[in-house]
Amino acid sequence: MKLPETFPLATVPLDEAIAKQFRLLECTAAHFEGEQLFSADAGVVPGLGRPRTTARVEAVLAEFFGAEDAALVQGAGTGAIRAALTTAHGPLLIHRAPVYRSTEVTLRGLGMETVEVDFNDRAALAEALASGRFTWAYVQHTRQRLGDSYDPGEVLAACRAAGVRTIVDDNYAVLRTPAAGVELGADASCFSLFKLHGPEGVGVVVGARDLVARVRADNYSGGGQVQGHQALDALRALTHVPVMWSVQSQVGAEVAERLAAGEVEGVAEVRIANAQDRCLLVRLDRPVARELPAVAAKFGAAPYPVGSNSRYEIAPLFYRMSSSSLDDAPELADWTVRINPMRAGADLVIGILRQALGELRTTSAPPSDQPHSPRTDKPFAPHSKD
Repeated sequence: MKLPETFPLATVPLDEAIAKQFRLLECTAAHFEGEQLFSADAGVVPGLGRPRTTARVEAVLAEFFGAEDAALVQGAGTGAIRAALTTAHGPLLIHRAPVYRSTEVTLRGLGMETVEVDFNDRAALAEALASGRFTWAYVQHTRQRLGDSYDPGEVLAACRAAGVRTIVDDNYAVLRTPAAGVELGADASCFSLFKLHGPEGVGVVVGARDLVARVRADNYSGGGQVQGHQALDALRALTHVPVMWSVQSQVGAEVAERLAAGEVEGVAEVRIANAQDRCLLVRLDRPVARELPAVAAKFGAAPYPVGSNSRYEIAPLFYRMSSSSLDDAPELADWTVRINPMRAGADLVIGILRQALGELRTTSAPPSDQPHSPRTDKPFAPHSKD
């Protein structure tokens, strides 16, 4: 058994990430006066229907992504996708692949008719678009199947040429890849600001003016608004994300290279993949993937995600593959673990993996004459590349 070939999305080099950070602050300066960055309002302001601070942050995001408008919504990424999909009508064209659990619930709850086509097959996509059956398509920016290879920009361009409007799930992709869906020509990008170190529950729909206006009109209730302090908190957090994610991508590439070179005993294969968030898929030489996260946690790893790059996640994540990936390749469940460096360096990630696999080898080996002395109380010593 081997991991399937993966086709990771492009990342943002550090110099370009720094430029994005600077441009975000330029957009912020265009819509905020100095002291407004230290105070926030709340409530359904007459004429705006939302807090003034929220409206300013929305204007910043719209300008930053080169879009006509943006609306902050409650419910994080799932709420943003749901809000955008309520504007769609008729059969919805989607990729033939397992759908994320949260998106599946949204599609079912909205009673949407979906029609699948393999986006990896350009001819099949062209045929579906030429049928005239569709007015809307839903595109997930990151991979739903490990073997997905389609270029999201090409899919969006084909839809646009056929007069089909598009809504993009940009979770795990925005600011990690060179361009978000809306920057590639989509009618809307939907993503969670919680996954971008913002406060819990805040999402955004950024895109075409008529679509965003519908989202905003539907969200008329005062209790449904993203209040000013939430919006400002999200903007503050967003300012450091481009550089943080560029560094994280570099670390992931280094870890993959070192594991592929055989630095850790027990690793059979490694691939970089956009399986939800950009991560490492590590196939082990023994079926201990289900046990590994709990053991790795003893050495400082996070054994489960909070928001996949939320503000709570600083330690490297050792976790099972995503549910949608396992739906497509269930045979990997016992053999493959996904690892995300988060804020850590390559030495820590590799050191935790080495120690965890070492403990699993010891605990699963036949009893020896010498008692096993656990090392969980010892501090981690970084491993030298040499």
